[in-house]
Order: sequence, then structure tokens, then C-alpha cells
Amino acid sequence: MLVNKKRVKRNKSLDKFFHGFFMAMALLSASFIVIIVLFVFAKGISPFLPGYEYGQVNIISFLTGSLYRQDQGIYGIGFIVINTLVCSFLALLLSFPISVLTALFIAKIAPKKLGAIMQSVVELLASVPSVVYGVFAAGVIAALIKDLASSLGITTFGGSSMLAVIILLAIMIFPTLTSMATTAIKAVDKDLEQASLALGATRTQTNFKIVLAAAKSGIFAGAILGLGRAFGEATAVAMVAGNKLFGPTFDLFDITRTLTSTMLAGLKETSGLDYDIRFSVGLVLIAVIFVSNWVLNYVKKKVGNN
Repeated sequence: MLVNKKRVKRNKSLDKFFHGFFMAMALLSASFIVIIVLFVFAKGISPFLPGYEYGQVNIISFLTGSLYRQDQGIYGIGFIVINTLVCSFLALLLSFPISVLTALFIAKIAPKKLGAIMQSVVELLASVPSVVYGVFAAGVIAALIKDLASSLGITTFGGSSMLAVIILLAIMIFPTLTSMATTAIKAVDKDLEQASLALGATRTQTNFKIVLAAAKSGIFAGAILGLGRAFGEATAVAMVAGNKLFGPTFDLFDITRTLTSTMLAGLKETSGLDYDIRFSVGLVLIAVIFVSNWVLNYVKKKVGNN
């Protein structure tokens, strides 16, 4: 009896220790996020405050402007926000159905060995560095777009264009969407499938009307994560965007500019207005991601309840 009490006491002590340890790790992770946001905010808000050493920037002109000329000290990112939203959402629109169908094939249609191989390929694609995707886009995607534009009698900037950015982002978010969708589909209760088949539905009808419907919440969560990566991609996008100085851009064969490519360009500076303004762009990017995620999560809840 005494031994059991000691064991229970020891187990409770271990539980308290690990509870405290995990809490400390969670707080440490959260503190990193807070520190980064505070640092970006402190640097990004400074150009709009009175007494800024390099000359105060008008925040309204900054948020609504349609011209970004750092050589002239003109910083308007309204058109860049629009370009970023257009490129990211069109990339999601292009990649989403392909990813879901691929996930359905891996989880429910392909033989187990083939499904495992394809799953490994998808995971491998997720681990490819962004710069590799950028090199591929600059050397292959841009060339294909240049040829396509030439056949249509359209002149491009060597293939660098909004279309190149959209295709590149669609490829880059494909592994995230597919992995999340595969996990969600595999988690669907087998009894639902068996009940559907027992009622006379075909395997295809069951997969599309029962399995995908049951997994839609997880699939939508993958779409949110994929869109977040599309918003935040910088290196690869900068290699094919072209960094247009004005806009917004709605012509697929015209060059464009995104928030991340704007932040990446010219970061060789370590001080001055041009350096600090990129933190301001980062603040806007954080706000865009936050609002987009909030909207998509709201839609996700609505979709999940239907």
C-alpha cells in the first residue's frame, strides 16, 4: 500500500513537471512570434510618425498608392496588395482541384504500394527549397510562357509575368494541399463508405459524394495553409514577377509585383527610408494574411456545418 502511494506521488510529480515543461515550450514559441511582430511593427510604423529622420511618409498614400518608385521616394503599395491577392487566390484556384483529386487517388484509389510511393513524392516536393522552384520557374515556366505569348502575338518580358507567378505558386502549394487533403480523406470513417456502398452507390459516387464531403473541413484547412504559403513566398516569386513599378496588374502576360518580392528587393541596405519601408510592407503583409485567414476560417466553419 505504501509502495502504491509512493508510485502515485511520483507519477503526479512527473505529470506536473512535464505539464510545466510543455507550458514553458509553448510560451517560448509564442514569445518568438510576439518578439518578431513587435520588431516588425516598431520598424514598420516609424516612417509614418512625426519626426522621422528621413522624412515622414503619408500613410494614406502608402496604403492606396498605385506607384512604387524607390528611386523617387514614392512608396504606394495599394496596387501591390491587389496583385498579391490576385496571384495567390488564382494559384489556389488552379492547384486546389488537382491537389484534392491527387489526394483522393492516393488515399482511396491507388494500390497501397503506389499510393505510398506517390505520398513520398508529394512529401519530397514539400521539402524542395524555394530557390530551386524559382530557378525552375525562371528557366522552364518563363520560357514556356514566352513561347505561348509569341504564338499569340503577345510580347512578354522574357516570360516573366503574372501567369508565371501563378503557375509557380500553384506548384509550390500543391504538396501542402495534397498532404492535408490525403490526411483528411484517410480519416473518414470507414462505416460511411460501407454504408454508401451497401445502399447501391458506386465506388466513384462514394468517393466524391461521401468521402470528400466528410473530409471537406480538413481539405479546406489545407487550402488555408497553402494560401498562407502563397502569400509568404518571396525568393521564387521575385525571380519571375518582374517587379512592376505601377499597377494593379490584371494582364496575365504582363509583369507584376507582390508584397514579398517588394520586401526582398533592395534589402542590401541596412538603414534609411528604403530599408524601413520594407518593414512597413511586412506589416501590411501580416495584416493581409490575418484578414484572409480569418475570412477563410469563417467560410471553413460554414462549410463544415453544412
